[in-house]
Amino acid sequence: MPSFDVVSEINMHELTNAVDQANRELSQRFDFKDTGCKFELKPKEVIVHLKAEVDFQLKQMLEILKLKVVKRGIDVACLEVKDAQTNLAEARQDVLLRHGIDQDCGKKIVKLIKDSRLKVQAGIHGDKVRVTGKQRDDLQETIALLRREKFDRPLTFENFRD
Repeated sequence: MPSFDVVSEINMHELTNAVDQANRELSQRFDFKDTGCKFELKPKEVIVHLKAEVDFQLKQMLEILKLKVVKRGIDVACLEVKDAQTNLAEARQDVLLRHGIDQDCGKKIVKLIKDSRLKVQAGIHGDKVRVTGKQRDDLQETIALLRREKFDRPLTFENFRD
């Protein structure tokens, strides 16, 4: 029976490269010379910490990070920007990278598939949604349906089996 999985994953190697490239650009730009601005990646929590002197620099750094992330093939929709914390000495901001399909998003996907009346079954399996059907065409219609919808995180489709 044909099936595929709907997942939302981030390539950590590409994310590390994007943060390194962003730090390299900060060290080369004239307006960031000797300011102590930097990006720090916490891979276990999948958070990027931005440190700068003032709030204005944080906004510029965020644009640099978005540009580098897009160039490395990571969707910007997975970035969740937290509020900036400023004091007299420095400004900090966290950028969370959403990955994995949580229960709420999984339920929305399953409900959307069931409401579409396609001849497929969808079930939540941990942090992915498995979709099975009798015909390959039904599965392809399901993928097209999910691509048209807007979710709070980018979806990818893997394990397509006949």
